[in-house]
Amino acid sequence: MERELLLRLEGVGRRYGFRGPWVLRDVDLEIAPGTLTRVEGANGTGKSTLLRVLAGLDAPTVGRATGRPRTAYVPERFPAALPFTAAEYLTHLGAVHGLDRPAAAHAATEWLERFGAAEYARTPMGELSKGSSQKVAVAQALLAAPELLVLDEAWTGLDADAREELERVVVERTAAGAAVVFVDHDPGRLAGAPDATYAVVGGALALREGSGSSRVRADGTPVALDADADAQATVVVEARAASGRQVPQQASKLATRVQEGGSGTHRFTVPAAASDALLRALLEARPPWHVVSVGPAPVSRTGPEPGPAPDSAPEPALEGEPA
Repeated sequence: MERELLLRLEGVGRRYGFRGPWVLRDVDLEIAPGTLTRVEGANGTGKSTLLRVLAGLDAPTVGRATGRPRTAYVPERFPAALPFTAAEYLTHLGAVHGLDRPAAAHAATEWLERFGAAEYARTPMGELSKGSSQKVAVAQALLAAPELLVLDEAWTGLDADAREELERVVVERTAAGAAVVFVDHDPGRLAGAPDATYAVVGGALALREGSGSSRVRADGTPVALDADADAQATVVVEARAASGRQVPQQASKLATRVQEGGSGTHRFTVPAAASDALLRALLEARPPWHVVSVGPAPVSRTGPEPGPAPDSAPEPALEGEPA
């Protein structure tokens, strides 16, 4: 049975102008609900162009993009000099995304608070620092719970607390069934969490890690997708709550193993297919658990341990050597 998709790119190419060089060539990509996709590549290889195509801001020159998920986008450069205060801008954008004014104003307040920018709600956008402006840029993308969240270097300019909060939001969105596609210069960003990592090389898209829809890997070898891989894979979720908190019942049911550490930290081993449901159980608890990390479980190597070499008779001494 064909899996559900939010968005599919088929044979997509993109160039600017009739005679401009091709920025993207023959790109195939499938984005499914609840997935996290990382895109890598050197500067100028077409990463931002690919993200703009995914966000619906650029149309393919050739090929096609099918699917119309509710999409939000955080650009690499955010136009901060706008004639609004931070709260006014977010409330306006919330209304554009279909929220009524009271709901938009409430969402604006909530996201400014989560990213530590509530004190700047009444500050004109043109007077915000780069870091505060970036917090507003991220907040505007989250106002209406997008089905597809596209992040182009969204962590750049954020302070440590806001960077951590954005990572937590990414986990929340994928656990809720949304898809997230991101580019970031930090190779450790969300390490172990992406379902697939792609590299843009010479305008083409190649699968680097995970199970994805590209036809080739970054080293040029063809991809052979294993239909049973997801069923066999396991994930380790590390989460923290106040000491003494009970593990949510649903999380206990889903996990195959729960290990309790110090300071309220727990490690949940769970089949990959149930990892989103476990994350949802933790994040929907009241108060919610703090998800520290999500990554693949260590591969256990089975099979007989190498035993001692079989007994053998000593080799005869050579003539002239002591026996």
